[in-house]
Amino acid sequence: MTTRIVVISAGLSVPSSTRLLADKLGDAVAGAVRARGQEVAVEHVELRPLAHALADHLLTGFPTGDLARAIEAVRHADGLVVVTPVFSASYSGLFKTFFDVLEPGLLDGRPVVVAATAGTARHSLVLDHALRPLFAYLRAVVVPTGVFAASEDFGATDDGSLDKRVERAAGELAALLGDGAGPAAIAPSRRSVEDGFAAPTPFEQLLREASGDSVHRP
Repeated sequence: MTTRIVVISAGLSVPSSTRLLADKLGDAVAGAVRARGQEVAVEHVELRPLAHALADHLLTGFPTGDLARAIEAVRHADGLVVVTPVFSASYSGLFKTFFDVLEPGLLDGRPVVVAATAGTARHSLVLDHALRPLFAYLRAVVVPTGVFAASEDFGATDDGSLDKRVERAAGELAALLGDGAGPAAIAPSRRSVEDGFAAPTPFEQLLREASGDSVHRP
């Protein structure tokens, strides 16, 4: 069985340090998973080309084209790597918009590595004050090591180097996946959008749930 990893990058420039960090993490996760004797497939989702489709989705409620395929990739992923540039001491608007349009429950129990890039190490707390709370709200399982990269981290060789942090985070994600702590093991069963159209929930049941009454009455 192949372990599916999706790497989501929200860099805006070309080339992008955010994409560079995403590539490093994707390669490290693939290596860590293979080291545990598992097959792995890594898919990269670049959000910059999806900006217009994301805006349309906010207005219409329906994803199209490459955005729909990106959401499906996330739906079927066993683990995620998410990387954002830092804007105004937080994640970028493009990054947040992608996770805003995901249907509720889609990330339940999903193991995630969070990472960010910025021009200075002063923004490193973004991992703990912005990214971890976001994915905790989405009920994902965030690995202990987050990866922050300032401009000076690329090419650094000291004991706290970027490569060491990348390898540690990748190993933690691989361990979660290897222990069977992926979405199928953690997340409760949930209905997809397609399920909702194929077998809509009866209106009477919706009313009972909205009123807090989950007991069926004839």
